[in-house]
Amino acid sequence: MMTLIAVAITVAYVYSSAVVFGLEGMDFFWELVTLIVIMLLGHWIEMKSVMGASRALELLVQMMPSEAHLVQGDQIKDIKVDELKKEDIILIKANEKIPADGTVVDGESHLDESMLTGESKPVKKSKGDQVIGGSVNGSQSIKVKVSKTGKESYLNKVITLVEEAQKAKSKTQNLANVAARWLTFIAIGAGTITLFTWISLGKPLDFALERMVTVMVISCPHALGLAIPLVVAISTAVSAGKGLLIRNRTAFENARKITAMVFDKTGTLTEGKFGVSRYGSLSDDMEKKELLSFAASLEQQSEHPIAQGIVKAAKEAGLALKKVENFESLTAKGIQGKIEGKNLKVVSPGYLKENDINIPDQAGSDEAETIVYVLQENLLIGFIALSDQIREESPKAIETLREKGMKLYMATGTMRKPPRQSVKNSG
Repeated sequence: MMTLIAVAITVAYVYSSAVVFGLEGMDFFWELVTLIVIMLLGHWIEMKSVMGASRALELLVQMMPSEAHLVQGDQIKDIKVDELKKEDIILIKANEKIPADGTVVDGESHLDESMLTGESKPVKKSKGDQVIGGSVNGSQSIKVKVSKTGKESYLNKVITLVEEAQKAKSKTQNLANVAARWLTFIAIGAGTITLFTWISLGKPLDFALERMVTVMVISCPHALGLAIPLVVAISTAVSAGKGLLIRNRTAFENARKITAMVFDKTGTLTEGKFGVSRYGSLSDDMEKKELLSFAASLEQQSEHPIAQGIVKAAKEAGLALKKVENFESLTAKGIQGKIEGKNLKVVSPGYLKENDINIPDQAGSDEAETIVYVLQENLLIGFIALSDQIREESPKAIETLREKGMKLYMATGTMRKPPRQSVKNSG
């Protein structure tokens, strides 16, 4: 396409200049300028599309912090992430991003890996567990031994994959280039034939040249050069606005032929956020909302992901949080405190089993939920179940796709748990 455009511009300019200096005929300066403007517009639109895709990569790059806390004996030194080496020990403070892939060597915390793996629930990491650069640390500090840096890291491999995909031409772009190549041969051939045909018919050279140039300029596919980048730009921009990152443009073009679709669950059909899915009171003396209010009041003292989900649910329900006294954390079991003179606990199922407290059927679940239990004076009075929440628009999207005759599937790592076994109640 560029060859044909160059030929058309060169011929038009040379011929028009010759007309200015005395050759009989009509110049093509206006046509020449129009052709150049349209082609530059096409290139500008294409570059804008490329820059938009580059910004998507910049967001991935920004997931990595610029500095790391290097542990050197009893000293901690802040260095650039680029200076990290394998086997270095780094300190990750609370709520900081992990600067490199590695292994936890000291401490315990919950990491948010949702932007990298799609897992909505913060993942518990302790000594010996692997961590991914770009994930976000929870409320506890940990020390990590670096195992991969630079191009070897997980995030950099993702970035490289996206870069290579964006550089690839789509099937339509390749087809347009093939068409332009043949059109180049045809235009040059047609222009040459036009020149010699008019000369053979006895027409003067300037008359024949004028028609040859006309044929070559008209044959230039400036619409093709504008249309393809425009379609690529619009489709890329609209897709990015909908949260769709295109890895393979040819596959994207073939999307119109899709008859079946496989959905990822976390962050796609669901919000990718860990929140309260249901809760209930098991006591006649306490209403559901009061139970949630008491639990959230206790949990606001904790930085645990479960605690944050419960507090958020209470605030969204407009519930007032109460003053807590004698707050205490029960290691790996839950928390306890006194509210309005009542001794309350929010504990895990393990705590109930250790204390032989029966779990009622309505408080159990076969679903992929995390359930905590509320105790008052060591008596079970309620439960709160947390899970990833379904997106508000997901049912409508599924319904629309089914109406179009598509077969729908869901790919998920969630496994159904066996029915919960009741534990003997000592009371």
